[in-house]
Amino acid sequence: MATVTDPASSLSGANAVLAEAVVRSVEKALVMCGASAKCVGVATVPLRENGLVTGIIGVHGRVSGFITVNMSEVMAISVVEGLLQEEFGKLTSQVVDGAGEVTNMICGGIKSQLAKTQFSFQGITVPSIIVGEGYQMAFARGLEFVSATFEHDNPEAVMLDDRLLSVSMSFLKI
Repeated sequence: MATVTDPASSLSGANAVLAEAVVRSVEKALVMCGASAKCVGVATVPLRENGLVTGIIGVHGRVSGFITVNMSEVMAISVVEGLLQEEFGKLTSQVVDGAGEVTNMICGGIKSQLAKTQFSFQGITVPSIIVGEGYQMAFARGLEFVSATFEHDNPEAVMLDDRLLSVSMSFLKI
């Protein structure tokens, strides 16, 4: 079962509704992957994302914007193996497709969590996946931005970067 800490303890000025939606959505998605993680921080500014695999989904409704899910290669393999109940051991096309599905699950959870709020959205795009490091994303000023970082409790992941998953939302109210 997934475990996350109370996001209210680490909001750092973030919108509580958005932070709560991210934390609860990641919790539910990870349960379906047989994984657990704890929220280790919430930020209102874009952070450098160290993971090798990034899923991106566009949203539109009362808000327009993007949700990104960034994870290490080790974490992507672990959660996709848990989701599909298959062993891959390395980054394959199936793991990349599975990372897209995990991104979709997290975004669907966020959509449900925000349904009755000022941040509701009705439509989401098909997930796109970036595989690689060293890219940067730029965000326009004036967006509502929240990023939550989670630490996966994978005992096989020795390095901290291998245990991290981050979910970022950048929304413009319409």
